[in-house]
Amino acid sequence: MTKKVLIVDDSAVIRQVLTDIISKDPDLEVMAAVADPIFAMRRMEQSWPDVIMLDVEMPRMDGITFLKKVMSEHPTPIVMCSTLTTKGAETTMQAIAAGAVEIIEKPKINPKEYLSDESKIILDAVRSAAQANISNLHISKPVPQKQVAPKLTADAMLSPATGAMKQTTDRIVAMGTSTGGVQALEAVLTSLPRVCPGIVVVQHMPEKFTATFAQRLDSLCAMEVKEAENMDRVVQGRVLIAPGGKHLTLKRSGAQYHVEVVDGPLVSRHRPSVDVLFRSVAKFAGKNALGVIMTGMGDDGASGIKEMHDVGALTIAQDEATCVVYGMPKEAVNRGGIDRITSLMNIPQEIMNFYQSDEINRSGKCA
Repeated sequence: MTKKVLIVDDSAVIRQVLTDIISKDPDLEVMAAVADPIFAMRRMEQSWPDVIMLDVEMPRMDGITFLKKVMSEHPTPIVMCSTLTTKGAETTMQAIAAGAVEIIEKPKINPKEYLSDESKIILDAVRSAAQANISNLHISKPVPQKQVAPKLTADAMLSPATGAMKQTTDRIVAMGTSTGGVQALEAVLTSLPRVCPGIVVVQHMPEKFTATFAQRLDSLCAMEVKEAENMDRVVQGRVLIAPGGKHLTLKRSGAQYHVEVVDGPLVSRHRPSVDVLFRSVAKFAGKNALGVIMTGMGDDGASGIKEMHDVGALTIAQDEATCVVYGMPKEAVNRGGIDRITSLMNIPQEIMNFYQSDEINRSGKCA
């Protein structure tokens, strides 16, 4: 069934470019492209869209106000179109907190050319939003016709693990999320105490937005949360978020873990890639690690968490009932890389059980 998309942006150029991109997908239809939320509301009185693409700064009513109105009256998947600025990132985080499910970068310089080059990413974001189960969004506290590049695996960044390393006293948690993951991560991390295992996270998010996301979480969580920097140590009570546009890998020196932030190609069509992080965790932490794969479209992380599982790590997938998009966890389960399937609300307890247990208990392993 064709999904109807409403574009709301005060730039006529952006409206036309987005219309052209979305029209390439036979499963998507642009029902209207309007200049501001007032025009949008009039159009929505006639027919309600399946997805809304929404600019942040517009005349008469800003995007955040409109988003909150939509989510309070008729919750609808919303893709935010935000400029690549610090102010734009901060405002977009407000939108994510209010219920937006995806972010699209919109630079101020040469936006037409940029958006055309990023058409695959834009279509993926709209498709993800169209599949989102909005009822599972945890509102935060105060196929294109052209040929696409081959999807690379984690081999592009590092070789597979050859076996688990000698166990140390440190345990770590590696988490991977995409669509709906911002809200899901907030729900999990704000439920953890200050004393908990070191955590490394890949959330699919554009450059510049991850720093603002980490700052927001840091203000809400008992733990320290920061955007990862090269050679940051993974220690108890700290969460490291992969920077947008970079890969995050785990390394080990003696009994201590640290991360490396590295350039590289898109892996599983993402940078940062969950597969890259999970493979590095399999290689350098082995059974000292817990892998958690959560809501998101596609299969990034499914291969990596299987590698973690195969070297003795405990692996958990968020269940379908609580996912916004049950894509990444489903693929991980289908590939046999998951020991336990559990609800979003139970993941914090699983993390603490893993941290406090004397031995890794894999009871309840999936068949």
